[in-house]
Amino acid sequence: MRAVIQRASEASVTIDGQVRGGIGLGFVVLLGIEGADTTADIEWLCGKIARLRVFNDDDGLMNNSLADVGGGVLVISQFTLHASTKKGNRPSFTRAAKPEVAIPLYEQFIATLESELGQTVQVGEFGADMKVALINDGPVTLTIDTKNRE
Repeated sequence: MRAVIQRASEASVTIDGQVRGGIGLGFVVLLGIEGADTTADIEWLCGKIARLRVFNDDDGLMNNSLADVGGGVLVISQFTLHASTKKGNRPSFTRAAKPEVAIPLYEQFIATLESELGQTVQVGEFGADMKVALINDGPVTLTIDTKNRE
């Protein structure tokens, strides 16, 4: 499981011309799921996201978590995070999980993250053509891969 986490001062996702989810201060999480992902990957990643301390404290240092700042989360499924660009110029997405595997893991990820945070998470729509707008605050962007925990 791979996530790109962007600290945002605001963000939204639009599908078919309608805003489906949005946050103020918080994280935009672009989530890529691969066939080898498990519940253990979900639990580890959700815990990591919930406890990341990348929001500024009163001294301007990145010491605060989502809970500390009352931040929200917008989760967007993004299979392209598992693109392979080793051969040629057209990416291959063979590592990305097929929908019958990815959708249940995506839904479990959302439920686990909501439990970790104690709040509802805003989401896009799995497999939809989405327009994601955000103001990346900092900018702060982190990439976390559950297969590279050490």
